[in-house]
Amino acid sequence: MRWSLLFLGGASLLLGLSLALSLLGVWPSLPPADSSAHAQAMTLGFLGTLISLERAIALRERWAMLSPAALGIGGILLLVLPPVAHVLHTLGMLLLVIVYAKLSNRGLTIALSIQILGSLAGMGAAILWWAGVPTPAVIPWLTAFLVLTIVGERVELAAFALPQHAEIVAWLLALALVLGAAIVLAAGRGDEVFGLILLGHAAWLARFDIARTTVSGTGLVRYAAANMLAATAWLGAAGLALVLGGRLSVSPVYDTVVHAVTIGFTLSMIMAHAPIILPAVIGKPLPYRSAFWVPTVLVNGGLLVRVLADIRGLDVMWQIGGTVLIVAQLIFVLVAAGSARARVNTTPGRQSAGTNTTESQ
Repeated sequence: MRWSLLFLGGASLLLGLSLALSLLGVWPSLPPADSSAHAQAMTLGFLGTLISLERAIALRERWAMLSPAALGIGGILLLVLPPVAHVLHTLGMLLLVIVYAKLSNRGLTIALSIQILGSLAGMGAAILWWAGVPTPAVIPWLTAFLVLTIVGERVELAAFALPQHAEIVAWLLALALVLGAAIVLAAGRGDEVFGLILLGHAAWLARFDIARTTVSGTGLVRYAAANMLAATAWLGAAGLALVLGGRLSVSPVYDTVVHAVTIGFTLSMIMAHAPIILPAVIGKPLPYRSAFWVPTVLVNGGLLVRVLADIRGLDVMWQIGGTVLIVAQLIFVLVAAGSARARVNTTPGRQSAGTNTTESQ
């Protein structure tokens, strides 16, 4: 069941990357270019499937697997049956909200309440797309879904070391982000304020996330911390771009904000947590290997090139940066798959690098 759901998420990823090639103008991909379908396949189809699968496994109830199934199938159907895809994405996000509600029965923490706010924002994004709302107006809702899911998990992992006021500040910032997304949609303005709230989340992570201390470690500990610090920097870049660039729907910073959040922040966090969280998802170890650094370097390098191209208006440079990002994501999948298939190396040096992983992250 888990592997079939991962396959659905992977199929959505491939669809999204294929559409990205068309949108970049590198070469015509199999499906025709569609920016809305690209955004939905990558966020709700791919990332939504991964997030909901991890939460469903945590709940340990079979019905919860319907959430990633609906999101993954919806991602695949985006081009051939868009109305059905929208229904499935909305259903998948609704089920994710219910999964979080069931998890809260075990004890509602601040960290979990932040993730619940994120899932509600994700369901809002699915409904808005279903209603035909243009993608730029949906982006703040998607941003809230991805940012709050990850921030909530960071609060959860570090709760034992966080002062109470830090958790409260994180919750207030989460509430502000969802309210900010609602205001941007209703009033058609307030993008700069939304950017300030993103900067607040980046500042919170920079101040309270323990990655700033564990980056001096070795092996997996350093790799995870470096990716998390890069993610924090890209979240701050997205917020700053919104503050300086104005309205997302008519601003040239749209491309920068979207990819700084979805790739710079979200994908970097996924790469950081993959060897730690994915073993529970795939049911087998995912040992850390130095090859994991390759997609990390490519993601940050490719995104930097793309952002600079956005600023300077250099089309060829923009295409190069975008293509590097596509290659980086494919390499990450291949490296992770290869690591999962390989025999775990239990030499003392390698083992000691991963022994304190959970504790350090």
